[in-house]
Amino acid sequence: KKGQKITKKFIINCSQPVNDKIFDIQAFEKFLHERIKVEGRTGNLGDNIQISQQGDGKIEVIAHQEFSGRYLKYLTKKFLKKQQLRDWLRVVSTSKGVYELRFFNIVNDEADEDED
Repeated sequence: KKGQKITKKFIINCSQPVNDKIFDIQAFEKFLHERIKVEGRTGNLGDNIQISQQGDGKIEVIAHQEFSGRYLKYLTKKFLKKQQLRDWLRVVSTSKGVYELRFFNIVNDEADEDED
């Protein structure tokens, strides 16, 4: 018996790295389009999964089927690795269905003064 249609909404907030111009959100969106698997196959999104860019560096994924946020996190980390950004950015869940790319707090030994 078919259950009622489920709709899940996920947001990945990439605004920090996008503002710092180190993150290509277009490439990330394309990556998700190519990599998200539906019924075990990539490139099979159909109407089940919609990926869209929201303004200010956010990507919204709307799934009309079972879809896990952890999978999205996994794919995001895969993309970061591919772009060699994995050492700078981490994927943090800020609330249910919302992930954010944050910079690691890198502790500098030197004082943070601008030396001219």
